[in-house]
Amino acid sequence: MDARSEKNAVPLAVDLDGTLIATDLLWEGLFLLLRQNPLLVFLVPFWLAKGPATLKMEIARRVDIDPAALPYRKEVMERLHAERASGRRLVLATGTPRKFAEAIAQHLGIFDAVLATDGKENLTSKRKRAALVAAYGDAGFDYFGNSRHDLEIFDAAREASVVAPDRSAAAWQAAHGCELIETPKPTAKTILKMLRAHQWLKNGLIAVPVVLSHEYFNVAMLVDCILAFISFSAAASAIYIVNDFFDLALDRRHPTKRNRPFASGLLSMRFGIFSAMGLLVLSFAVAAFLPLLFLGVLCAYLVATTAYSLSVKRMLLLDVLMLAGLYTMRILAGAAATDIGVSFWLLAFSTFFFLSLALVKRYVELRSSVLVPGERIAGRGYRAEDQEIIAQAGMASAFSSALVLALYIDSSAVRELYSHPWMVWPLAPTVLYLTMRIWILARRDELHDDPVVFIVRDWRSQVVVAAGAVMLVLAGMV
Repeated sequence: MDARSEKNAVPLAVDLDGTLIATDLLWEGLFLLLRQNPLLVFLVPFWLAKGPATLKMEIARRVDIDPAALPYRKEVMERLHAERASGRRLVLATGTPRKFAEAIAQHLGIFDAVLATDGKENLTSKRKRAALVAAYGDAGFDYFGNSRHDLEIFDAAREASVVAPDRSAAAWQAAHGCELIETPKPTAKTILKMLRAHQWLKNGLIAVPVVLSHEYFNVAMLVDCILAFISFSAAASAIYIVNDFFDLALDRRHPTKRNRPFASGLLSMRFGIFSAMGLLVLSFAVAAFLPLLFLGVLCAYLVATTAYSLSVKRMLLLDVLMLAGLYTMRILAGAAATDIGVSFWLLAFSTFFFLSLALVKRYVELRSSVLVPGERIAGRGYRAEDQEIIAQAGMASAFSSALVLALYIDSSAVRELYSHPWMVWPLAPTVLYLTMRIWILARRDELHDDPVVFIVRDWRSQVVVAAGAVMLVLAGMV
């Protein structure tokens, strides 16, 4: 028997989580379960107390996965197809529940056998090794794995290949000199995408109360603003990570969101969970240096964003109202951090202005989705036929914000704050220009799906915003 025939006579067993796919189906299944019914989180500790196998089987019994949407490792798939073409027997050996494993095997159509968690036995580590040895004999199989749970299986295999290893598997690979299958590694840019660092720009709204109260040179207030910005940004990034976990299935069907770090598998969900926990610790640690009222606003923001991620984002109109509220909450956070009162005018203006931006975001999503009449956009409560009413509501909100601003400029409060109130009047047409231009670009399909990010990146919008800020400063100083 030649070397090639001898190799083909030995089956190749392949691990699933982290090896064949760049994700962990236990975590994915758990977040799918909680998205369906958040109250089931209270049953998770009881299932886990009965053992990992029970937890896995209870999750698998309640949720389904889409095998076609999973992030398969290209490098591993190419190897497996080549081995299959040469006539080699392939075995999917995983601690994942059999329901998930068989769905994946059926989708790929390259595996001859499936060994998976079934019943009360969690098929990992020693138990997976025992199952493989019982089926194919000691050193009677080759193995692809990636983690510390695979070390004993590496020892029992004839040949081992390590894929995207964790620290333990990397040490084993270096000590034994076996094959290392290279996969794309995350970069600093990947981490920034996970944090949604560009979304921190929204937290600049925290400084609005300081700007409107003309406390530009109050060092204590500026320091409080910076601390509040850091706290809110850390909390927001933690929520973005959790939100990505709940939206994995939807993101993988989206033309651009499928490239997000967790949807694509560039970052592991385990890493994301620890990152989110660390960010929340940082957020509350920084908040400890600010007034207690700020902590209350921060907690309310976390509750509201969690509710939005779990269910509100799929509710017609309630989602955009909550988005507008979350923007306004940043202004309230700035007021709480600096102990500056917030006027009725500011709250009314921000509510209408941000409602218009939230509506344009939904409008862009509808414009970019291919829907048949009566079909809802994925993960949302809107249909294709809702475009026109959303556009009308968005434009009406934009004009309402400008009207509130105009009434404010003509109020006694402005005459008390500014020596030359007439210099503030251009702000009303400035707001109209910003919002109307955004809506026109949205109708032309030329708008980024996040209008706030668009305003920050668009040079024309930057010029208009800068001109408005200069007018406010000069009106208060002249």
